Amino acid sequence: MELDLQRVIFEFVGGLGIFLFGIKYMGEGLQRFAGNRLRDMLDRVTTNPVMAVLAGMAVTVFIQSSSGTTVIAVGLVSAGFMNLRQAVGVIMGANIGTTVTAFIIGFNVSEYSLPILAAGAILLYFIKNKKVHYAGQVVFGFGALFFGLELMGNGMKPLGTLSLFQDLTVGLSSNPLLGVLAGTILTGIVQSSSATIGILQELYGQNLINLHGTLPVMFGDNIGTTITAVLASIGASLAARRAAMAHVIFNLAGTSIFLIVLPLYTVFIESLETNLNLSPAMTIAFAHGTFNVTNALIQLPFIGALAWAASKIIPGEDPSIEYRTKHLDPLFIEQSSSIALGQAKEEVLRMGRFSVQGLKEANSYLKTNQQKHAQSAIQFEEVINNLDRKITDYLILISRNEMDENESAEHSVLIDTVRDIERVGDHFENIIELVDYKLSNKVKITDEAIKYLEEMFDLTVKTLEHAVQSLDDRDIGLANRVLEAEDRIDRMERTLRKKHIIRMNNGECSAQAGMVYVDIVSNLERIGDHCVNVAEAVLGYRK
Repeated sequence: MELDLQRVIFEFVGGLGIFLFGIKYMGEGLQRFAGNRLRDMLDRVTTNPVMAVLAGMAVTVFIQSSSGTTVIAVGLVSAGFMNLRQAVGVIMGANIGTTVTAFIIGFNVSEYSLPILAAGAILLYFIKNKKVHYAGQVVFGFGALFFGLELMGNGMKPLGTLSLFQDLTVGLSSNPLLGVLAGTILTGIVQSSSATIGILQELYGQNLINLHGTLPVMFGDNIGTTITAVLASIGASLAARRAAMAHVIFNLAGTSIFLIVLPLYTVFIESLETNLNLSPAMTIAFAHGTFNVTNALIQLPFIGALAWAASKIIPGEDPSIEYRTKHLDPLFIEQSSSIALGQAKEEVLRMGRFSVQGLKEANSYLKTNQQKHAQSAIQFEEVINNLDRKITDYLILISRNEMDENESAEHSVLIDTVRDIERVGDHFENIIELVDYKLSNKVKITDEAIKYLEEMFDLTVKTLEHAVQSLDDRDIGLANRVLEAEDRIDRMERTLRKKHIIRMNNGECSAQAGMVYVDIVSNLERIGDHCVNVAEAVLGYRK
């Protein structure tokens, strides 16, 4: 009996591992094939609840993971690309999209799993084309999914003879809440509702559990899968935590509704199984599909209420950055180049203010070593990159219109300024990476060096603020002060380099510390150069 129990455990656990690997590897292949298009699609097409649901479905079908889609949605909410209502729609769609995996499993091709694995391996290792390589990942993952299922099924066959397991299945059938709890815990552990549904399909297929016991466990799967989004939201923005909470509320509400009508729902699934002559695995796939589709349809009109409830449970004002552009309406381009340029300038000024805040956060990270400042700085750098793309595209559209001399001059200034501000973002991101290196390698910078760095940081931040303000007001006097300040930054850079060499010669700092120190100084000096470019653009404005 010990040997049989060992085989059961080894085949089940090993099969589960291969199954999870197959889903993950297949999803990664599809994701790499699609590139950043999935994230971009979520960003673009979630303008209304129905489109958000459809986008969530599509992305989940591609990456074969509702948890993955939900994590992407939480990330987009945290970054400011998506609001809470849009995220709730995506989450609803993700719940529907994940049912596709169950239907794939329903078409049992386990006996062909090894040839499929071989075909995937050939595409992976014998053909060097990137797209073919990604296709190989998909095929190999698909084969691994079914091979893992087969191993799990073989491992579970002897369970029917164990009285303990028979008692457990009777308990699940007679107490739906126990089934929900079991499904929640199991999915929370394996971090994949698809895996739990696969296990249920095998158990039901081998008559180890009846439909009355299977359905509550399936409901619990949908609660357990929310743990991934909850974990992803830890340490994220308030909006991201609310999105994760909305996911929990949505799935808890769906489970509660279906528990109330469980006897009727069980009869409905039994009739589907009989009338459509479904296999056991396909029966569970249909149960999973109808549950998630119906749940989404019931709660779709209440997306606002779900968002409101999440906001009440997790109160507070959200300090997250708004990534989206606020002023770039294409209608202005058709009406007037002058008005469109004014709107573009407002967006460039937003971008400039974000660069100031990002540089301040980089300085705070150097002073405190607190990760929250690094994360905030990186977020500012991401929003600067996004605005860079959107503003540049907008300015290119404006350039197709006829412009007078003054408008052409302003257009050139804005194009150049966008590029300079984007480079400022790159430089303070470099500083973040240097501080990361300092912390991970326990590099010690002397107190004297830190004091000089803080002086240079303060001067650079002030210079950047003046450069942005001079652009806003077209203030020639302020622009000239930027030029003067940049001269001081250059002199300070040369002085700090000399002082660093003296400390090195005196053995006061290590080579690693010197490298970090000099690179930070160099990045600050280059930020000063970009401030000068902005100021010179202001000085070159035609009145």
